[in-house]
Amino acid sequence: MNYDDRKFVSVENTANGEVSSKTFFEYKQEGNILSATYSGGEIVKGTLIGIVNEDGSLQFRYNHVNKKGMIKGGECFSVPEILIDGRIRLHESWRWSDQSEGKSIVEELK
Repeated sequence: MNYDDRKFVSVENTANGEVSSKTFFEYKQEGNILSATYSGGEIVKGTLIGIVNEDGSLQFRYNHVNKKGMIKGGECFSVPEILIDGRIRLHESWRWSDQSEGKSIVEELK
């Protein structure tokens, strides 16, 4: 699975997350290395870096600055689902650096 130049938006998140339907992600992939930038909603600017596993799942760390001027970060594991129209939906399990956890879903834009 290749994530290069794909754009995603958050469609679901637990209450302790800062990503929302106004947060957009732009993914890049070189070999099995994934990177992305993201912003929107409560996020002023964010980046992530990680690995694309052979099964298409993702392991990455993320950091961002929110509208309160705080630096937040953590790690995430994402499992892809291919939608009927060919877009990718990612089911994410993440953990902030303070160890609180959550789940979210992001979907590729049409």
